[in-house]
Amino acid sequence: MAVLLDQHQRPLRNLRLSVTDRCNLRCSYCMPETDYVWLPREDILQFEEVERLVDIFASLGVDKVRLTGGEPLLRRDLADLVSRIARRPAIRDLALTTNGVLLATHAQALRDAGLHRLTVSLDTLRRERFRELTRYDELDRVLRGIDVSAPIFPGLKLDTVLIRGVNDDELIDLMEFARQRGAELRFIEYMDVGGATHWSMQRVVPRAEILARLAQHYGIATAIVEPSSAPADRFRLPDGTVFGIIASTTQPFCSDCDRSRLTADGLWYLCLYAARGIDLRAPLRAGATTEDLAGLIRTTWLARADRGAEHRLAARDRSQLIPVDALRRDPHLEMHTRGG
Repeated sequence: MAVLLDQHQRPLRNLRLSVTDRCNLRCSYCMPETDYVWLPREDILQFEEVERLVDIFASLGVDKVRLTGGEPLLRRDLADLVSRIARRPAIRDLALTTNGVLLATHAQALRDAGLHRLTVSLDTLRRERFRELTRYDELDRVLRGIDVSAPIFPGLKLDTVLIRGVNDDELIDLMEFARQRGAELRFIEYMDVGGATHWSMQRVVPRAEILARLAQHYGIATAIVEPSSAPADRFRLPDGTVFGIIASTTQPFCSDCDRSRLTADGLWYLCLYAARGIDLRAPLRAGATTEDLAGLIRTTWLARADRGAEHRLAARDRSQLIPVDALRRDPHLEMHTRGG
């Protein structure tokens, strides 16, 4: 099969598939406002529709699928969808990102259904801070979910969004927590996307600083050189511990980005910073043929020239990306709708 390349020679390979825009937390860097406009339930793709679109994307080169939300474990019968996608030989990597609140209950079912990899968001180990960050007292359930999942999913990843003055003083504590469970911690620079309405560059802890602070405690980390389009640059500490840094804000990786995002209601976004998506639900429900849908996806990807994070980095006035009133008018602009 010929590789489908965009205008910057980036292949169509990695699909982030949101299964719901709902979430049971309200993290300050993602959903800081008091109220939200939700996607109409009748617009949410049914599993059969998701399957059909996954098959079409797979026919065009996608071999990696990550299930996201909102919080994906809020989607009823999610293990059934995992099983349906896992049965497709073309999908060689099937992963899921969760906030962990419901994970202890679902981890084994997800593994049994065929889920390959798991990522859990964990921004703090302090109960009161967790409540401040998320507006819910759910840290105990998140930690329980991680402890249940670690032996079930070898290579479990933990994602931490570092925010200066909020949780950056836990950098070492989080690293130790991950090490004790055989998990790989990934530090994520605070990004100015969607619902990050309180973002400022001063609150970003950049990759260089993260590495310097870890070096003071553990010794200098060595970069791991590997062929990969994954968003995290990976490093190895002197004792062999591996961790990652996703430096989308200060060192964008647009040149290697093979990711696109499908919202729970079928809008396809080619970049996390994109203002508009391509509606795949409408033609799907109007009876479009598989060839027509594949043609729409193919034509759109061939024309793709997005380099959103690089453009943001180059902006002279890097203020809030999207005003709150615009977010309220269009829920598709929100990070929790696009799946991060």
